[in-house]
Amino acid sequence: MNTYFAPSELIINEDGSIFHLHLRPEQLTDKIILVGDPGRVSLVAAHFDTIRDEVSSREFHTITGTYRGKPLTVLSTGIGCDNIDIVLNELDALANIDFQTRQAKPELRRLELVRIGTCGGLQPFTPLGTFVCSEIAVGFDGLLNFYEGRNAVSDLPLERALIQHLGWTGNMCCPAPYAVHSDPELMQRIAGQDMVKGITVACGGFFGPQGRQLRLPLTDPHQNEKIERFEYGGLRVTNYEMESSALLGLSRLMGHQATTVCMVIANRYAREANTAYKGSIEQLITTVLERI
Repeated sequence: MNTYFAPSELIINEDGSIFHLHLRPEQLTDKIILVGDPGRVSLVAAHFDTIRDEVSSREFHTITGTYRGKPLTVLSTGIGCDNIDIVLNELDALANIDFQTRQAKPELRRLELVRIGTCGGLQPFTPLGTFVCSEIAVGFDGLLNFYEGRNAVSDLPLERALIQHLGWTGNMCCPAPYAVHSDPELMQRIAGQDMVKGITVACGGFFGPQGRQLRLPLTDPHQNEKIERFEYGGLRVTNYEMESSALLGLSRLMGHQATTVCMVIANRYAREANTAYKGSIEQLITTVLERI
């Protein structure tokens, strides 16, 4: 029996658009680029041949058009895994739920999602300006733990190894991390031979959760050193950011393809940062547009 999604669960606006994104089903393409900053949407869309739709709602700015004949949607998510939860669920609803019957469609669309972002590098081999593709994302945010099937899409041995390495075993105050792999075909296609591949840790905050200390002392001031030393299956933790774990986890549960590529704008190992990165990210955008 097909489930009916009640108005309180699937909120549709009066104009037939989904609640937060304000998009209608016909405004979505199968290939989607996700960015955090709403201003970066126009930066990506400046390369489009044509623009068909443009919608803004809160931090969610969307432009749909074509790039060299490929239909593409570029969408800003804002910051954090909580926003990714909104974006992924609403994108999947646009693709795979009939808004008239409020039931799942008999044939499901598979979306291809690539996040272009910025991050903090955690290794000597990820200096400022490095392009990093997330082969695996580890979530310190806890979001995927609220969904059934979480274990089926997660790398449980990696999770256990990391918990033991960080000394979090039995500590109820520490997050329950989850680890999810990128879609291998999409990850290899986007990363090519010129990007660093590794493990990305997605945190539930920018300061304390990423080991930054201002006036508030940290529970574990050596957390970053431990994470920098962690190795699993020949991979090291290459970078910190705040969205990839939810993107990869929800996409796997929903049957979509997803990966993340980020440019390093701060290297925590070397204690360096570059705030004038906006021009440099142009190369990463054009690379993804060519490969998606």
